[in-house]
Amino acid sequence: MTVNTGRNCVFCDIIAGRAPASVLRRWPDVIAIQPRHPVTPGHVLVIPHTHVADAGTDPAVSARTMACAAELAAELTTCNVITSRGVAATQTVFHLHIHVVPRADGDDLPLPWTPQQAERNGGSRR
Repeated sequence: MTVNTGRNCVFCDIIAGRAPASVLRRWPDVIAIQPRHPVTPGHVLVIPHTHVADAGTDPAVSARTMACAAELAAELTTCNVITSRGVAATQTVFHLHIHVVPRADGDDLPLPWTPQQAERNGGSRR
């Protein structure tokens, strides 16, 4: 697997050592880092070394990255495992990354399909 050496991808820069990050775990082809703005304590981003835009670009890279995310998720009692594909799906960095977000009762972290989000939207669920 190869790393995109372009300077326009923050995750490629992190993997290449050109940008700082708090690396929490390493595999030969994937890293797990702490995001700059975690949404819950223990929130982790799982990122393949290979530059692929999203989970639909290269199924083998996506599967390998998900396997690493699943290892981290297995260490938690409850969590969300989330990735996005495309701007309309809230993707902002176009290098595949999977969020492992630890959850707890009452953490009040809304997701689009949760009752908390429905309350914020005036009671309607999308």
